[in-house]
Amino acid sequence: MVSTIELLTKLGVALLVGGLIGAEREFRDKAAGFRTIIFITTGATLFTLFSAIIAGTENDPARISANIVSGIGFLGAGAIMREEGRVAGLTTAATIWLAAALGMGIGSGQYILVGAGTAVILFVLWIFPRFEHWIDNVRDARTYKVYVAQGSDKIAEIDDAFENLSLRIFRRHIVKNPEHTICSWTVNGKPEDHDRLINVLLNDEDVLEFDY
Repeated sequence: MVSTIELLTKLGVALLVGGLIGAEREFRDKAAGFRTIIFITTGATLFTLFSAIIAGTENDPARISANIVSGIGFLGAGAIMREEGRVAGLTTAATIWLAAALGMGIGSGQYILVGAGTAVILFVLWIFPRFEHWIDNVRDARTYKVYVAQGSDKIAEIDDAFENLSLRIFRRHIVKNPEHTICSWTVNGKPEDHDRLINVLLNDEDVLEFDY
């Protein structure tokens, strides 16, 4: 039988671990912030403790713990959304999932593993965004949609502009109507090269309209 002191200690550790991770999410103004992550780690800890306490009855503690994983999946799915053609919230959803795993570890008394896991999560959340920022400066993907007059040769010139500005095309689509030719490109390149292309398009009188 687990003592009351040990139960309270585990709840205190869940509060600390959830607070550390939640503070980082709150600092970055994410959907699942300080209180949410604390509730997740504490809730997962309580469910794990309850499953151990009721072991020996008709309930299987392993089954109860497995249901935590299923339930937290629905909570994480609510943090995922689409923004401007991109999927956002995946990191927050993954953090929710990992916070629940840490809570289960706390409930089962795996303090060393929980401590190591918490350190890894905080390291990834704090350090890796700088690495991602460096990658974005090397490889920034954007989609351009350009409108030109029907029969114009401007599309071929824009293709050459991408190549001259070191922007690599990996998707291209053309639509024609009686008045316009509409071409869209999805390209990779450095942000400064994208800025140079935007200036080229802005100063080209044959480009009727474009967006990106």
